[in-house]
Amino acid sequence: MEISFLMLLVLSLLLFPNGICKSLAARPPVVNIGSILQFNSTTGGVAAVAIHAALEDINSDPTILNGTTLKVQIKDTNCFDGFLGMVQALQFMETDVIALIGPQCSTISHIISYVANELRVPLMSFASDATLSSIQFPFFVRTGPNDLYQMAAVAEVVDYNHWKIVTAIYIDNVYGRNGIAALDDALALKRCKISYKVGFPSNAKRSELISLLVSVSYMESRVIILHTGAEPGLKLFSMAKQLNMMGNGYVWIATDWLSAYLDANSSVPAETISGLQGVLTLRPHIPNSKMKSNLVSKWSRQSKKYNYSDLRVNTYGFYVYDSVWVVARALDAFFDDGGRISFSNDSMLHDETGGTLHLEAMSISDMGNKLLEKIRKVNFTGVSGQVQFDAGGNLIHPAYDIINIIGSGMRTIGFWSNYSGLLSTVSPEALYSKPPNISLADQHLYDVIWPGETAQRPRGWVFPSNAKQLKIGVPNRFSFKEFVTKDNSTGSMKGYCIDVFTQALALLPYPVSYKFVPFGNGTDNPNYDKLVQMIESNEFDAAIGDIAITMRRTVTFDFTQPFIETGLVILAPVKQHITSSWAFLQPFTLEMWCVTGLYFLIVGVVVWVLEHRINDDFRGSVRQQIITIFWFSFSTLFFSHRENTMSTSGRGVLIIWLFVVLIIVSSYTASLTSILTVQQLDTSIKGIDDLKNSNDPIGFQVGSFAQDYMVKELNISRSRLRALGSPQEYAEALKLGPKEGGVMAIVDERPYVELFLSTYCKIAVAGTDFTSRGWGFAFPRDSPLQVDLSTAILSLSENGELQRIHDKWLKTGECATDNSEFVDSDQLRLESFLGLFLICGVACVLALLIYFGIMLRKYLRHEQRKSLRRFFSFVHGKDPPKNNERRSMSLLGSSTPATPMSSLSTLEIERPSREVRNDSVIEMES
Repeated sequence: MEISFLMLLVLSLLLFPNGICKSLAARPPVVNIGSILQFNSTTGGVAAVAIHAALEDINSDPTILNGTTLKVQIKDTNCFDGFLGMVQALQFMETDVIALIGPQCSTISHIISYVANELRVPLMSFASDATLSSIQFPFFVRTGPNDLYQMAAVAEVVDYNHWKIVTAIYIDNVYGRNGIAALDDALALKRCKISYKVGFPSNAKRSELISLLVSVSYMESRVIILHTGAEPGLKLFSMAKQLNMMGNGYVWIATDWLSAYLDANSSVPAETISGLQGVLTLRPHIPNSKMKSNLVSKWSRQSKKYNYSDLRVNTYGFYVYDSVWVVARALDAFFDDGGRISFSNDSMLHDETGGTLHLEAMSISDMGNKLLEKIRKVNFTGVSGQVQFDAGGNLIHPAYDIINIIGSGMRTIGFWSNYSGLLSTVSPEALYSKPPNISLADQHLYDVIWPGETAQRPRGWVFPSNAKQLKIGVPNRFSFKEFVTKDNSTGSMKGYCIDVFTQALALLPYPVSYKFVPFGNGTDNPNYDKLVQMIESNEFDAAIGDIAITMRRTVTFDFTQPFIETGLVILAPVKQHITSSWAFLQPFTLEMWCVTGLYFLIVGVVVWVLEHRINDDFRGSVRQQIITIFWFSFSTLFFSHRENTMSTSGRGVLIIWLFVVLIIVSSYTASLTSILTVQQLDTSIKGIDDLKNSNDPIGFQVGSFAQDYMVKELNISRSRLRALGSPQEYAEALKLGPKEGGVMAIVDERPYVELFLSTYCKIAVAGTDFTSRGWGFAFPRDSPLQVDLSTAILSLSENGELQRIHDKWLKTGECATDNSEFVDSDQLRLESFLGLFLICGVACVLALLIYFGIMLRKYLRHEQRKSLRRFFSFVHGKDPPKNNERRSMSLLGSSTPATPMSSLSTLEIERPSREVRNDSVIEMES
């Protein structure tokens, strides 16, 4: 009906081309504005009082409008009867007004917006419908809150409390439907959703509302969003209380209609308040200010004056008050720029024969565009805060109070601001001077008293009493039946995974009705990708079993906490390790042997350089000094060097080198011991790189994700892969080998491999796991059961029950313990000792630099003629004895008494040996 009338109106606007101009003075003594309200509603009554209060303040202020009086014509309309309200609004448009305040109803606002556009009359509306846009309706000016932001705040509250699904109840009109559509979009951004939405007409009977609530009580979600008007909303709360839907477990979130009603009504019946305990509601945020206090203080007088003595001011009253001031300030700027108010009668507008709408009486505002431009540029501080419009035509800095109804009043538990998009206990105006904080970790609300007078946050969902049985897909395996399989005698499913699932369900605080549906024929292992895809097609409600959690699967499904850790490993045949005659060389790589030997020589040379000038042990002929260098360096390997070090630098280098030798010798001993005693099995495959670089066949388990992983992630040709269905096939394929129709290795998940190795002992794991994954139970996206089961699985892990189930089904024998993993025989590499060699090398370099620095200083001090050759000769020469040494020698010679013959003989015997050693020194010096 509304669409038909709109089409008729648009056609009538196009029938006649021109009209007659009616002009007023440039700054007339009186300017009329209009307002369309519903007098018998709370919001309409508050708005009427606010308009009159604003007009009194404007007309008594000499600084505004410069003597022009602003008057208002208010039209009562019916918001609940869309057609009647629309006709009443159109009749009102016959009057020549320069702007309209209202209407409060979204339905009528849509209709009037079309007319306002045609007549060029700015429509100062506080309707919250998010679909009302200044893009579609240029003359629509939103001077109140937008449901787009309110629903974003509701979605943030839902996400903050970790709820994933909600139920939406709404009044079935433009306001209700568009509001819930905005909520749906806001929840989707938080990965939440409306699981059930139900609307009702404005004239719904009591029995219809009860049926609606009963249907809601059967639903899974216990988080209920109520987006309606005050009268039907309060009825629903009263009925919900009678149906025990206001107790423990329920969450009720009412949009701002509830706070507007409670703020405006001075005496709310106690019965009504008792039915609202624990409810959350939102209120558009109005910052405290002196202007706000002044309006509140005189509100009582104003409301009595206009026969609304039982109404107090609420947020919509503040917005309407500022709306009138916006028009006044825009008019003042309009007149200052020389604007003239004039209207033209458009001959296109006329009634059909016998019509009573008097469309021809409607006039077009000639200067409406200019006045609209002034309205858009308004910027002042009003009772509602900063009044300024953004590019989209909305008030800047939208924000909401989050309110909890407790006892006989309301308590603010926090705020939501579009500035940051987060919940906070700090008032929004305190945030505007700081950069936006978008960290979710900083979100915080004060504690809430929920329905049922509990401070414990409700879970937000339950299994409804009329819920269908969950169909749970379970793989019917052919091999490794210890994990999960069908018991042919009883027809039930059994295994490790089944026990984990049933034990986890037993920890849930609510019953879950389910039935297992086997997937697969039992003669082959099923394809697990197809199993989980059946959840997406709604053939299964969940899937349990030995299902690997892979990245591709998590894109579409939610998995529980892993109940067993797993990863892909390589199974390869092993042979007895035969120790060769050169086994003593195996602990080190060739590079390690070469660098170690080189360092022995380097350290020997460095110590010789530091010692040979002052230490007779490092002097002699060239041949003797070379032998000394080799002997000294390699004897340190056994800590058996006989030469003493006399210099401080030499001793420092030697200490560091002996520490390096200790580490090298210890590592060599441990590695050689392992090679000769511990390691008895060997395989040619060391890891995944050997498989990638080979062209031999590789085995995998039928139905496993290992096939796709090797093809897509490791780029192994699919033609090389061989599907194997049982442990017997594993053993046979490995025994035959790639040259006789078998495989070089098998890639499978560790739990299967450990079970396999408990029986087959001539096979081992080569290398280590090259993926890290786990097994979990698969559920649809955002399933609340997945969250609770994850918590239950963690509880099983902490109390030891998970390990008990593991030992019951998967306990392996001694064979698996011996050969569960191939001991990698990699040699000790140079990389493991680079740090030690680096420290030793740095010490040698520093010692040499210090030594040559000292020698250079001595050379420059004692030598007159200087050359590089003489410097090296000086460095090579022996240090002369110091003065105190000479003095002691001379004293010793002068005081020597006559020596007995026996003593003389002894000295003569000993002297030749000393002279022989000194001869070598003299020969070296010469």
